[in-house]
Amino acid sequence: MRNRVRYRRPRPSPLRRRSDVVEMWTMLAVAVLLFVVAPSVGVMAAWWAHDDALDTVQEQRADRRHIRAEVVGGTSGTAPLTPTGRQPSTEVTVRWNDPLHGPRTTTAHVPADTRTGETIDIWLNSRNRSVPPPPDDTAVWQHTVISGMCATGGTVALILLGHGVVRHSAMRRRLAEWDREWARTEPQWTGRRA
Repeated sequence: MRNRVRYRRPRPSPLRRRSDVVEMWTMLAVAVLLFVVAPSVGVMAAWWAHDDALDTVQEQRADRRHIRAEVVGGTSGTAPLTPTGRQPSTEVTVRWNDPLHGPRTTTAHVPADTRTGETIDIWLNSRNRSVPPPPDDTAVWQHTVISGMCATGGTVALILLGHGVVRHSAMRRRLAEWDREWARTEPQWTGRRA
């Protein structure tokens, strides 16, 4: 004989309390929120972060320019590695040839092992100050993914916190209902008067 398992509506039961029904519907709502709303919030946040990051990159690319410059002074010998394993940078004087204004100089941050006379790539802003390069596509996508994951995680945490509050409240009501019913039933079982 085969047993068939299929979906059935909950039947009326004298043991089912109102708090049980509320908890059942709460679980359904939490499932919908976790599997539909939280990912949707994450996708929307990632989309917004991606657009914002692209706007920032475009502004930085419009303001910054890439040049090749010669180190003319201010360098020291090889610097030791930092505890993170990255080589520190140092500030040096660099010179480049501007097509409109001729030879120009400025200070720039370069790797600490750069020597005088080397040609390096630097980025300058509109005031000819050394700035970091604008973020590339990889950095934009990393920002997008991290923003989406953080938004999804925050939404999930908020949903689970709300679910915990509702379950705690339902449990308190359920225990209060059991206490009231026991107060009515206990004298019949034990013969004591309340």
